[in-house]
Order: sequence, then C-alpha cells, then structure tokens
Amino acid sequence: MRIPDDEDAGEFVIELTPLIDVVFLLLIFFMLATTFLDPERAIELELPQAESGVDPKPEPDELVLSVMADGRVFYRDAELTDDELLTLLRGAAQRDPETPVTIRGHRAALHGMIVHVMDACGLAGLTNLAVGTTSEGEG
Repeated sequence: MRIPDDEDAGEFVIELTPLIDVVFLLLIFFMLATTFLDPERAIELELPQAESGVDPKPEPDELVLSVMADGRVFYRDAELTDDELLTLLRGAAQRDPETPVTIRGHRAALHGMIVHVMDACGLAGLTNLAVGTTSEGEG
C-alpha cells in the first residue's frame, strides 16, 4: 500500500490551453452569428397577409423601405425624413434606374403614406416597385 506524501498533493495542475481554445471558438461563433442578422428584421413590423404572396429573393441592390403604423419611414434601421428619402431614392436611380424597391407597410399604416413613398420613388425615377406582404402561414 502506498502512503501519499505531501509532495504528491502539490502536483495537481489544470491545463488552461484547451479551455482557452474553447472560449476562443465560442467567441468566434457568436461574433459571426451576430453579423448575419437580417437588417430587414431589425424593425418590428407587422405585415398584412396575402394568399398569393411568395418570399422574394432580394437582389443585391434592392431597396427595402418600411412604413410604420404612425407614418415613419425606415431604410434598414434608420428613420428617414422626406428629404433623406428622396436623396436615397435619387442616388439609387442614378446608379441603376431598374433598382427594385420593396415597400413594407405596416398593416395599420395609412394608405396615403404608402402612396407618398411610391410617389417619391416615381419622382426619383424608380419604377420597379413591390409591396411587401407575408404569406398566410407566417405571423
């Protein structure tokens, strides 16, 4: 039978290298996961349903404008004034007059505000417009 001595008690060591590797992998995972957030979904917006709606495949240069129930207009997560909206649309029209524009209006948004945004697109020279809806199965 072996009798433990005091020297054996001091030899227990926790290896930190594998622990640090796991922490760095978790850090990289969460950094990458947060960069793939959809900028369209950053704003809480309840879209109306349409039976014939399909999920659009956004093109790289597509402009997605969100109209809130209170009439505010957002591009990505930034609120736009009327002048900023026209500047954005005119810049897109200068780059490519066929730039697709999707207008996502909250179901409680006034029709006049949606028409106002569509009119701004027309004034800027953009005619490739779509209205965003959800399919019947989505909430």
